Amino acid sequence: MIIERAQEVLGKVQDRYFEIGFSKEQQKAILIVFAGFLAVGGIFFALSQGGQTQAAPIPIITLPKEPVLAPIVVVDVAGKVTKPGVYKLPAGSRAIDALTAAGGAKPGVDLSDINLAHTLSDGEQLIVGTPRVVLSSGKSAKTKTKIASGPININTATLAQLDSLPGIGPVMANRIIAFRQKSGLFKTLDELRKVPGMGASKFAEIQSLIKI
Repeated sequence: MIIERAQEVLGKVQDRYFEIGFSKEQQKAILIVFAGFLAVGGIFFALSQGGQTQAAPIPIITLPKEPVLAPIVVVDVAGKVTKPGVYKLPAGSRAIDALTAAGGAKPGVDLSDINLAHTLSDGEQLIVGTPRVVLSSGKSAKTKTKIASGPININTATLAQLDSLPGIGPVMANRIIAFRQKSGLFKTLDELRKVPGMGASKFAEIQSLIKI
């Protein structure tokens, strides 16, 4: 199309201006120069059109996101509850949430020794309605039966397991469980010293028989 337009313009120039008496050699030279200008203009026009061509947009592929699982804690609810067992609860749940999951305490159970607002930890055991043992005066102590063959985990030990430790009677075992339920799991063995009545000599006697 550019070539045809150039030929048309050249024809008009030749018809209009070459009548003034240019020789054939002069007319030929003028036509060559004019044709050169038209060719250069055509090249620039073609380059400008090509520069405006936009590249096709690259499609963006969005990969599906993996579902984010909410953190949980696994708690063992034991004792005088409607449905004792192991329950999975959302992280940050309280003791009252574990008690509710287990169907609540049985009628007449005293919950005053449990901190129901305590934040649960993974692997914690919540014992509801632990019987309080009162020793009568004048009775001799019975020989204890060893319950566990290895060190006892003070965070999960039952009343009977704690009572089997040397120097730990049922009263102290109750204190340990009550302290654990109100203050949370023991983080170190030395925290057992915070239980009322746990003296240095008694702690030293059982230190090798307990664990976290």
